[in-house]
Amino acid sequence: MSVESLEKFVRLLKQSPPGAVFNPWWQVDRQNDIGRNAPAIRRRHLGAYLHKRLGKVQLVVIGEALGYRGGHFTGIPMTSERILLGKKENAGIKPVHVFSSFNARRTSKREQCPDGFSEPTATIVWSSLLRLGLKPEEFVLWNAFPWHSFNPRRGLLSNRMPKKSERSAGLSVLKAFLDLFPCEEIIALGNVAASQLKELNVESHRVRHPASGGARLFRKGIGTVVKELG
Repeated sequence: MSVESLEKFVRLLKQSPPGAVFNPWWQVDRQNDIGRNAPAIRRRHLGAYLHKRLGKVQLVVIGEALGYRGGHFTGIPMTSERILLGKKENAGIKPVHVFSSFNARRTSKREQCPDGFSEPTATIVWSSLLRLGLKPEEFVLWNAFPWHSFNPRRGLLSNRMPKKSERSAGLSVLKAFLDLFPCEEIIALGNVAASQLKELNVESHRVRHPASGGARLFRKGIGTVVKELG
């Protein structure tokens, strides 16, 4: 796959559905972003993250949707600002694990969260895969619904499950992503991811999503799959 293929994929992300959905690569969060250049920063983050993994991936992990503590401000699924900024409390996860071509930049305003946002799911997923012995470029994280679905009553700093109609709008992006990273071993984190992959007739290993007390079952399930990679 070429750089042109990546650029085409990122442009595909521009077509997010209407409503309470934030598109971090093409929209500005006027309340919480550092400025109008925030989407461009997030596009560069995503491009570097994907480029590092082209042709090397052994395992694809599909989550549900972007969260406000993760991809909303980094542009990378299941990856928080604190991971990109190299904060010590991230269980050994380093910025170089995500990409190594340039220094990351935060896009959230410092007054919202001085050290950058931290996402528990991001820390659990990254640390678990690294501890299982996978090299960072051997796995790639994505979401069945690629954008950030938020609660309109609570604002952009909230999460909600994407509606069925919204999930349908994300199917073409999910297919394009899987075409970028052809891989026999695909893990679905939870029911939404498993359902979306089933819609595309893609076989996957469904494991417990680590959120809401599911960390132990997630680690057990993903450990079993990685051992099978052998």
